[in-house]
Amino acid sequence: MEIICIDKKAFDEFRIRFCELESRLARLCRSGKDMGLKNWMDNQDVCDVLHISKKTLQVYRDKGLLPFTRIKHKMFYKPEDVQNLLESSYHPLKRKP
Repeated sequence: MEIICIDKKAFDEFRIRFCELESRLARLCRSGKDMGLKNWMDNQDVCDVLHISKKTLQVYRDKGLLPFTRIKHKMFYKPEDVQNLLESSYHPLKRKP
């Protein structure tokens, strides 16, 4: 084993940079851990939000009205896509003069 000597100032700078790197890495791990996965909705979530049946949701998928991701036999939806479906189907009330 080789022993390397460095002065205290260089060691302290190295230690400070290492601590900064460690905290940046910890932040990245925390932010990357989620990756937005907790925001995905399953069939039941979407049915509850839209007040529709599972069959109606199936029709929306078949017609391409609502994008989805399938993992094995389970469907997942992005909340933004559900919101876009709601907004695209919005018809404001027309008042008669």
